Amino acid sequence: MGAYVDVDGLNMYYEVAGEGEPVVLVHGTGGFADSWAAQRDLLPDWYQLFMPECRGHGRTADVEGPYTYENFADDLAGFIEALELGPVRLVGWSNGASVVLRLALRRPDLVSRLVLLSGGVLDPAGQTAAATALSVDPGRSRLAETWRPLYEALSPDGPEHFPVVEEKLNRMWREATPVTKDQIAALPMPLLVLQGDDDCIEIAHAAALAGTAPDGRLAVIPGTSHISPVEKPELVNLILLDFFEDKPPARLFPLGSLRSAAEAAGAGNASAAQSTGAREISGSAAAAGPANAAAPEAPGTSGTAAVKADTPAPSARSSAAPPAGSEPGSIPRAA
Repeated sequence: MGAYVDVDGLNMYYEVAGEGEPVVLVHGTGGFADSWAAQRDLLPDWYQLFMPECRGHGRTADVEGPYTYENFADDLAGFIEALELGPVRLVGWSNGASVVLRLALRRPDLVSRLVLLSGGVLDPAGQTAAATALSVDPGRSRLAETWRPLYEALSPDGPEHFPVVEEKLNRMWREATPVTKDQIAALPMPLLVLQGDDDCIEIAHAAALAGTAPDGRLAVIPGTSHISPVEKPELVNLILLDFFEDKPPARLFPLGSLRSAAEAAGAGNASAAQSTGAREISGSAAAAGPANAAAPEAPGTSGTAAVKADTPAPSARSSAAPPAGSEPGSIPRAA
């Protein structure tokens, strides 16, 4: 069922499936409600799913002004409050993970459990090189062409508005303020960091992120990429259902691997900071150019994973550069 709700002047489109306690699923760049088609097969038997489409995505029109993760998070907070849903189990995929993380930090009263799916980083260095390359040409152009057809088919702003939205998204990735370790350490709700084993976030970084949270968990889906919910939906759905339960995890013999990952990451960051300081003192940092600029948040295109509900998931991964229309975070467009 599709409907619109007014969120502080933003006419936000969303879809609903199932009955029960609310779960809000937030798509990634270029995504829309049907990005979650594979999750709608099982999760509505247990929960009521709400799948909003963010500003400038799907059937939700763009608004004036720049994009920031904070205004995306505020839109989502307004959505939850307008429908009187909170607190909710909240899942964000790819770019949506960065959005839901900001919401959990800004409005923890609205979030009971938080899932960062293939996204969300403490430090831009936690991204893979392939993910970082998607924010600059030629990767940026290839990424844009992956989700342009979906935008043109659905947007109430018309095909000619696509370059405006793409530029605002790219600037948001480049200029975002990273979330700090202290902020993660203060999260009051359980956190699940979930991703593929060939994804946009370095696995060591994902482990450090989960280990930093007071009640963090890590799940890496074997044999999957940036679109694990499409590639192995049954496994992803079962992991989500397990995490959504309101009971503590059965840790009968904990030996501290997540905490160790967090501590190792902290030590590595301190060492890197000291090294950077030494270079600056010696003057060698003066030679730094644009290539040394901070990497943006991983953009991702999880939403294009469901351009058509019957589009088959890829059966294998390749180390070769993908052809246009099949960048990380997408699947080949249906003919």
